[in-house]
Amino acid sequence: MVLTSVGKMVGLQKKASGIRNICILAHVDHGKTTLADCLISSNGIISSRLAGKLRYLDSREDEQVRGITMKSSAISLHFVKGDQEYLINLIDSPGHVDFSSEVSTAVRLCDGCIIVVDAVEGVCPQTQAVLRQAWLENIRPVLVINKIDRLIVELKLTPQEAYLHLKNILEQINAVTGTLFTSKVLEERAEKETESETLSDASPGDQIYDWSTGLEDTDDSHLYFSPEHGNVVFASAIDGWGFGIEHFAKLYSQKIGIKPAVLLKTLWGDYYLNAKAKKIMKGDQSKGKKPLFVQLVLDNIWSLYEAVMKRDKEKIEKIVTSLGLRIGARESRHADPKVHLNAICSQWLPISDAILSMVCNKIPSPLDIPAERVEKLMCVGARTFDSLPPETQELKSAFMKCSSEGTAPVIVFVSKMFPVDAKALPQNKPRPLTQEEIAHRRELAKRRHAEKLAASQGKELSEKSPSESSPEVTGSTGDTKGEEQQLPGEGDNVTSKAVKQEADNKEHFIAFARVFSGVVKRGQKIYVLGPKYDPAESLHKLSSQCSATDGLPAVPHMTCCTLENLYLLMGRELEDLEEVPAGNVLGIGGLQDFVLKSATLSTSPACPPFTPLNFEATPIVRVAVEPKHPSDMPQLVRGMKLLNQADPCVQVLIQETGEHVLVTAGEVHLQRCLDDLKERFAKVQISVSAPIIPFRETITRPPKVDMVNEEIGKQQKVAVIHQTKEDQNKIPEGIQVDSDGLVTINTPNKQATLSVRAMPLPEEVTRLLEENSDLIRTMEQLNTSLNEEKKTHEINQKTLDRIKEFKEKLEKNLQGRKWRNAVDQIWSFGPRKCGPNILLHNFEGYKRSVWQCLGNSVKEVGKYRDFDNSIVSGFQLATLSGPMCEEPLMGVCFSVEKWEISKAGDSLSNSRQDSGEFDTTEHQQNEDNTLESSCTGEGPSANEHQDRNQSGPDSPEKVNKHKGELPLADCYGPFSGQLIATMKEACRYALQAKPQRLMAAMYTCEIMATAEVLGRVYAVLSKREGRVLQEEMKEGTDVFIIKAVLPVAESFGFADEIRKRTSGLASPQLVFSHWEIISSDPFWVPTTEEEYLHFGEKADSENQARKYMNAVRKRKGLYVEEKIVEHAEKQRTLSRNK
Repeated sequence: MVLTSVGKMVGLQKKASGIRNICILAHVDHGKTTLADCLISSNGIISSRLAGKLRYLDSREDEQVRGITMKSSAISLHFVKGDQEYLINLIDSPGHVDFSSEVSTAVRLCDGCIIVVDAVEGVCPQTQAVLRQAWLENIRPVLVINKIDRLIVELKLTPQEAYLHLKNILEQINAVTGTLFTSKVLEERAEKETESETLSDASPGDQIYDWSTGLEDTDDSHLYFSPEHGNVVFASAIDGWGFGIEHFAKLYSQKIGIKPAVLLKTLWGDYYLNAKAKKIMKGDQSKGKKPLFVQLVLDNIWSLYEAVMKRDKEKIEKIVTSLGLRIGARESRHADPKVHLNAICSQWLPISDAILSMVCNKIPSPLDIPAERVEKLMCVGARTFDSLPPETQELKSAFMKCSSEGTAPVIVFVSKMFPVDAKALPQNKPRPLTQEEIAHRRELAKRRHAEKLAASQGKELSEKSPSESSPEVTGSTGDTKGEEQQLPGEGDNVTSKAVKQEADNKEHFIAFARVFSGVVKRGQKIYVLGPKYDPAESLHKLSSQCSATDGLPAVPHMTCCTLENLYLLMGRELEDLEEVPAGNVLGIGGLQDFVLKSATLSTSPACPPFTPLNFEATPIVRVAVEPKHPSDMPQLVRGMKLLNQADPCVQVLIQETGEHVLVTAGEVHLQRCLDDLKERFAKVQISVSAPIIPFRETITRPPKVDMVNEEIGKQQKVAVIHQTKEDQNKIPEGIQVDSDGLVTINTPNKQATLSVRAMPLPEEVTRLLEENSDLIRTMEQLNTSLNEEKKTHEINQKTLDRIKEFKEKLEKNLQGRKWRNAVDQIWSFGPRKCGPNILLHNFEGYKRSVWQCLGNSVKEVGKYRDFDNSIVSGFQLATLSGPMCEEPLMGVCFSVEKWEISKAGDSLSNSRQDSGEFDTTEHQQNEDNTLESSCTGEGPSANEHQDRNQSGPDSPEKVNKHKGELPLADCYGPFSGQLIATMKEACRYALQAKPQRLMAAMYTCEIMATAEVLGRVYAVLSKREGRVLQEEMKEGTDVFIIKAVLPVAESFGFADEIRKRTSGLASPQLVFSHWEIISSDPFWVPTTEEEYLHFGEKADSENQARKYMNAVRKRKGLYVEEKIVEHAEKQRTLSRNK
């Protein structure tokens, strides 16, 4: 029976000091949902016997089948501690790496979290990931070491061994926290140093370097988990028990007569009890004594388990009476000793009391939100809190107060949208009838029954006496008419039913949100602020006092909506609410047309959008989807929109080929998305393509040794039998390629000449560019606003410092003769102006660079000014789709060594100055094309581009339609377009002049396996091109942890195969890590004597890179060079068999 009414919950919501918002975080299968069951059963929502078996918060069918949580779900619990009442909003989150985005959505809404760790497996990869997420969101963690029963029953450790094992686990977890803390302190220290350097103008001779790192002065004791601090609970959720050491400290202080405060400090640690002196002494190990924790706590638990497992009735009775418990006859007679054990333990050490009292003591209420967290939430991107408008900074106090007054501005953050069946909404649930309604329905039923009887009797009479008087007959026909007239009404009823059914089938989305300030009321009008909303811009247009009810001018990234319904989230149930005060987690209905995945809602236009959620997993697995029946296409499109809204991590794209593509975080995530699409959102049969694996193209330095490890150039070259390499690199006429790879090419109208060279970037530089893509994007925005002479972006000093630091790092990594002055010559990054490739200008008379925002902006004059954007656009197109298989480039530097424009070209540029308007539109169209193709990661192929440029006399006519100047274009189309195409061609041929390689996406793979299945794990890894990095044995167990890297292309079905081969004893965790060059050359053919001897004439042993390249080319419909047997005839001997 449910112990707490909704009314009681609503009352508790108003008292912010008694609210605790917590989420449960852990590695997969460490017992989060079982623990949540135990806490829910304390409120009587489920039976305590079913706790752990029911998995109440796993409400989806596939969650129950697979046995893992796939979405975060919330429930509100009531907890009484002494005379204090608490409302605990508990969010259960998934532990599987594919669903780590759900963890991010849960963490944002909470003030604290319970980290659950398996006592046998210890700290796992996902434990580290969730600790890091909690750290980044600045929320307070507490620790539950779960599954201690496994140490007793499975590993059969003695209490002393178990104590050492638990101590070890605590050290590991504190080590993870420690690394997070030190990195933060060192960062702050570095920031302070740079500030002090800018402030102090002291001469260099006076500076004394301080070698202390600042770690000595900072107090970090509150961060670590330690039982004496009261932030650790030892538990076994499946057996229903858990305790913090304060429970035993109180218990034994009465028995032994030692103060509880002393026991609290000494119960955990190297202390032992001197029974004679009744004193607690230090140094148990050196004297060979039992530690207090073992003697007073673990020994008792071990002896209880032993007694129950061995069915020692006398001992059990003795324990039960000494503890003063009452155990029912049903439990004590049960065939399964675990049931008996659960009955004793859950009364002696109830897990819910231990955990919820720890939560109430250690986790802050919404009133105690740290100022640092508020500032972090309010600052998007590179902005600092001080640079926000003053009206926005004032909102910080509203956050800190968490006040529920009517005057306080309402600030709500929606972390995700989740779908709910219409039947589950409170307004659609069947409600119990009142006495009056029951009586009324009984009357109606009686009347209907009487009418039926009368009608049937009338029919019998008319059949018996058809010759009777006519008035009666007419009366009877009148009756039938009446009946007929009722029929259309019934028809209306049927149609209304159908409409209602359709409405029921419609998915309702509820926003999963938290109120940070003010009171949210049903029917209230509120602003929805998108992630790009800037309060500084809108405050010019609006007064900070205006409310969402006023008619407002259009402000970008801001809409106004009405909050239709407010719900209390109770796991699988929803309860209606009228208003929700600050500090609470709630569901909001009616936002599905305004919020896509997450948003900030506020009544004040000065409120900034919150920092976007940081997701640990990168979506990397792509599939194309299409309906089995083409007529179902509209349903599929609608279904994919709904899926996109329902899942925080999934991405839905339409490629330029017209394919609908789904991008997901991993195989399990993909399966869940496809199931949802089929059964819930689209409700149509769909066919799914094989996974689309992303690759990157790059170039390398020429190799020193050949395929048989002989030095190149030393041995005799043999005549190449098949000329694939030469065919592939055939250079068309009019393009010159030097021996060192410099490509010179003219525009089709011969007015300009370009010379481009391609060079591989050092690995560190590529990594640096990838990590700083957001910063590069910011630089691009700043440069654009500088060029257009807008002053909208006030350049922030912190951003400038970051850009300077980035430039210094680039200079440090790009050293040597060939990279001299390279950093200052950077013209653009690509693709999409923020990718891991660089364009340099290495010719005379051009000064513009990407570092304009640092103050050295040069207004470009002369012949290059009008066309430099065309060169950059050509470079963007070239880096977007490489020559091997139209995949984006990575780690390539293009250097423009020469760019000459002839006299005619000059006149073109002069005439363009008059007609600048048209050409900018022309260029914009080109830019749009670039962007369109960039959305899909595929661009038009080189040949298409040439065809487009050489489209004959069609293009000048188009130009002349716009404006009447002939010099702008010739028969080859506009000059800017020719430059774009020529630059793209030049980049492609420059790439082909160097050794090309494919880059594959790689997963890091962590596998936990026992010693007996290690060999099989290695067999599966080597078969799938995996590479083992390290293996280590976990202390105190027979489990090995194997760390390996595995290509994404080979990972499909990997987890299933490993489970099958090892009979479920090993399970891998795959997380996207980095891009890696595939060492083999996709175009390699044997050319030397030794290579012929080793590989044979055809060299047809499979080349990994070629296999991948051809697969991608086939998928994109590009030409693939392969031998196909067309006319196969069976060989036959002409002589007859004798």
